[in-house]
Amino acid sequence: MFKVYNCIVTAHDFNLVLLAAIVCALASVAALNILQHARASKGQMQGVWLSVAALSTGTGIWATHFIAMLAFSPGIPSGYNIVLTVGSLLAAVLLTGTGLAISIMPIGRIAPWLGGSIIGGGIATMHYTGMAAFEIQGFMIWDTALVVASIALGTLIGALALATGLRDASRRSKNFGALLLTLAIVSHHFTAMGAVSIIPDPAIAISPSAVPTIWLAIGVAIASFTIIVLALAGLWLDIHDQNRSERETQRMQSLADAAVEGLILSHGDQIVTVNNSFARLAGHDQEQLARISLSTCFPDVGLLAKLKASSEQPIETELRHRNGAKVPVEVLLRSMEYGGQPHHVMAVRDLRARKEAERHIRYLAHHDALTALPNRSQFNAKLDQEILLAQDRGEKLAVLCLDLDRFKEVNDLFGHAAGDKVLQAVAARVTRVLGDRQLMARLGGDEFAVLVPALTHPSAAGRLAEKILESLRDKSEDSDVEEISSSIGIAVYPDDAIDREDLLNHADTALYRAKTEGRAIFRFFEAKMGLEVRDRRELEHDLRHATARGELSLVYQPQRNIRTGEATGFEALLRWKHSTRGAISPATFIPIAEETGAILEIGGWVLREACREAASWEQPLTIAINVSAVQIHSANFVQLVHQTLLNTGLSPHRLELEITETALVRDLNRALATLRQIKALGIRIAMDDFGTGYSSLSNLRAFPFDKIKIDRSFIASVHSNEQAATIVRAVLGLGRGLGLPVLAEGVETGDELQFLQGEFCDAVQGYLVGRPSAITEFRNLTHDEPDYQERPAMADIKVA
Repeated sequence: MFKVYNCIVTAHDFNLVLLAAIVCALASVAALNILQHARASKGQMQGVWLSVAALSTGTGIWATHFIAMLAFSPGIPSGYNIVLTVGSLLAAVLLTGTGLAISIMPIGRIAPWLGGSIIGGGIATMHYTGMAAFEIQGFMIWDTALVVASIALGTLIGALALATGLRDASRRSKNFGALLLTLAIVSHHFTAMGAVSIIPDPAIAISPSAVPTIWLAIGVAIASFTIIVLALAGLWLDIHDQNRSERETQRMQSLADAAVEGLILSHGDQIVTVNNSFARLAGHDQEQLARISLSTCFPDVGLLAKLKASSEQPIETELRHRNGAKVPVEVLLRSMEYGGQPHHVMAVRDLRARKEAERHIRYLAHHDALTALPNRSQFNAKLDQEILLAQDRGEKLAVLCLDLDRFKEVNDLFGHAAGDKVLQAVAARVTRVLGDRQLMARLGGDEFAVLVPALTHPSAAGRLAEKILESLRDKSEDSDVEEISSSIGIAVYPDDAIDREDLLNHADTALYRAKTEGRAIFRFFEAKMGLEVRDRRELEHDLRHATARGELSLVYQPQRNIRTGEATGFEALLRWKHSTRGAISPATFIPIAEETGAILEIGGWVLREACREAASWEQPLTIAINVSAVQIHSANFVQLVHQTLLNTGLSPHRLELEITETALVRDLNRALATLRQIKALGIRIAMDDFGTGYSSLSNLRAFPFDKIKIDRSFIASVHSNEQAATIVRAVLGLGRGLGLPVLAEGVETGDELQFLQGEFCDAVQGYLVGRPSAITEFRNLTHDEPDYQERPAMADIKVA
């Protein structure tokens, strides 16, 4: 080592040594930059770039050697053999080119090491060939150990230089590789120069053909200039490629950042870069995610292996957020080449919205969207489960079916928004009184069910039903909803049924009984209820089709002036003759029609048929038609009446609509608004069954009726009940005071008629003056036909 140091310090011009190092560094930088282009090129262009790199590197090694030789001053005459000098240059170029070509061959990681070793051998070959070309007046004696050391240094450092410079395309790798290559050349040269000792001998003559030092200097200058040009060209190419690569990288990054999905570029388990979407998804900055492992972001350590084995199929996994939260994601892997090396691109899709949507869909599949209660399907599944459990444990359970009373009228009167509030209030109020295992569900519409498992005794189900009815009447916690009326039917397992379907049917049957027996109550199922409910429902079904089947008809009952006995009009009364049951009482089917809503269709038919018939009469008698409260509150009732008058040609003043006070009580303002529109058409309005309602006097004050009809229950008791007689007298007096004619219904005896005549009643109607019959029976009244004789009963009503 001292000999090498002494050689550099005492036997060389330090300025020229520095120049040699600079030329060597430029050659090394040019070699690795151009070699990178050669590796990235294909076909013929790769050969061109390899040739340029070989020329640059070989010439650089040669120039470094001979600049250093020019710096060497042995102190005796010297020269250079032209043939060996040129041979050393060729050896440097050829061996360097061979090493460079091998270093980029696709034979694995050994290629750069093998190529670098060959370049190291080329450095040694060039150096010792160049030393052989050095002629002096003396002898050169070599230190074998330093010669071996020089060759080893050049070979080892040369191999390390190419392995480092070709590790990747980064500028850092290339610069470090160039530094190592420079070190290989320089360390070899000065170690080899330290291995030689010169003994002067004046007897030895220098060959006349030896190249003088000045000529060698010119050749070296030319070679150095070539190296500088090639180095600058390589540097320019590197800068140009670097800029192009940066522009390409920026463009690709912009495209990646525009993607909605997260994108990861990884090399093995290491993340190279990510886009903005993934950075936001992971809660990190993009710079923070570069160069960290995939396992930092994905807890599943085997994710990469699963993705490789999935044949480009997406895999659901979890992403670890910066705050520690687990984010459900879907990952898809694809391979690509990046920077000349295989990489992986992972597309990461956020599944939170989809998972939430799936959860919501699953929720909606088992819950009612309005009330958030379990729906029918979940209730059925839960009931099946509890039946099996009760069977195993020998327990009882109960099913309570709830149905809101007159809920349809709430929707009709106040709209569906109000109806929705009522349903929500029902769910909230009932849920508050249920136990832990008890379950309430909305089966549809205004139908609810409550499951009561582990029932100790059927009476416990009754107590719960009472608590439910009481909670529905309590409006303290949601004051915007009035008291709610509901009926409840109860069926018990296994007393009433042993399977879900029968249990629900029996509870529904009990519910129906509760409705028919007064509403706002609960009833337990009894075996005899089944037949009654089945009969009722069959009747409902047949009533809906009665109009189409032609089973409905009208009969007419005359109304007479009590003083003159003349007929003033008729009341049209509806009759139903069932195809198999025969005649069915209006007291039976009219309430059913009102409850089911069939009254709207039936009432429309009655209105059209009665008006058509009255329009055909020669006598301008009135026709009175009963109107249900359901019809009064129907949105298109006024339009129906108007259109019927237009179609039949009946004069409006001949039509009289009879309504009960019940229709006013349900929604006074809406009913009165409808009646005012009807009266504006010229139609007469009569208050039917006066005295049996809730607020008769206030109703008379609120609306100017055209007639009052006293209910038959009062007329039948005028001789047996003084209170009834007093009420009839008061109503008659009230009518006279208000200027309203009063008609008494249900007059069946002469005594009743005489009483009414004595109290100055205006008109009567009943069996005494005419039984309800087909209109053909009253042709003498409806048509001007003198051949018809009045019945004797008609004359009996005249005042004596």
